[in-house]
Amino acid sequence: MTRAATDTLPLLPFFLPASGGQRYCLLHLPPPGRNARGGIVYLHPLAEELNKSRHVAAAQARAFAAAGYSVLQIDLYGCGDSSGDFGDARWPIWHNDLHLACAWLAQRVDGPLTLWGLRLGALLALDFASRAQLPLARLLLWQPELDGRRCIDRFLRLRLAARLLDGGAPDAPGQARAELANGRPVEVAGYLLASALAHAIDDIHAGALLPAVPVYWLDYRAPQQAGAAPPRQLAQQWRSQGAAVHMATFGDGPFWHSGELLACPQLLDATRRLCRDWLADDGDAP
Repeated sequence: MTRAATDTLPLLPFFLPASGGQRYCLLHLPPPGRNARGGIVYLHPLAEELNKSRHVAAAQARAFAAAGYSVLQIDLYGCGDSSGDFGDARWPIWHNDLHLACAWLAQRVDGPLTLWGLRLGALLALDFASRAQLPLARLLLWQPELDGRRCIDRFLRLRLAARLLDGGAPDAPGQARAELANGRPVEVAGYLLASALAHAIDDIHAGALLPAVPVYWLDYRAPQQAGAAPPRQLAQQWRSQGAAVHMATFGDGPFWHSGELLACPQLLDATRRLCRDWLADDGDAP
């Protein structure tokens, strides 16, 4: 289906009632007259990465809808257009949001339910799937964060970069971490990061989570990169423990923090190829 055709697919924006207010959602539907083959819930990345990646996630959601899936994109509490401030966001609240989104979609769509996450959203999907009460068919991970502490450390470095650009004095080494350790929030590039959220993310490591459903994993690999990467080592670890892991790479670039909007056709094509076993219609060639 062409880009022009996917742009005409039904799209329903709405607010989902939830604890502490509402969650902004976008529901991408299959073509009119076609029953959904399953449901997909998308989990966005952290802070400004959400805004940088919206256009790519929307393009992929349209492609999934064209293939016959209902796709629900949800802004988690304190993020995007949902209720709450980012400084009030907590990991358990995001778990509850994800449960609500999955339950809402499962009540309206027959067929398997897929969790699809980007960056920290992928780590949230992994953590959720390890203790979810709802039946899940698979996980689709785009450039997943694998180590929560490294994710927060990387986020905190944005604070240093912002201060240097503003001509201000940089923090003393470890100052932001010390503030968080003392239970105080820190401001990072316009986002107030709560100590409780940072510590909860710190404690999540993908190596301690064994997926109970098949994993479809896409990882960015620059052309000059070579050799075994830690993500592939983790995939081998999961496989040795009985998990089904399918991997592919893409080379469009790190669109989640790029200074310009990247169309990412390689990522969309790699996703289609990697997920062909459940995206293809019954009559499609293997």
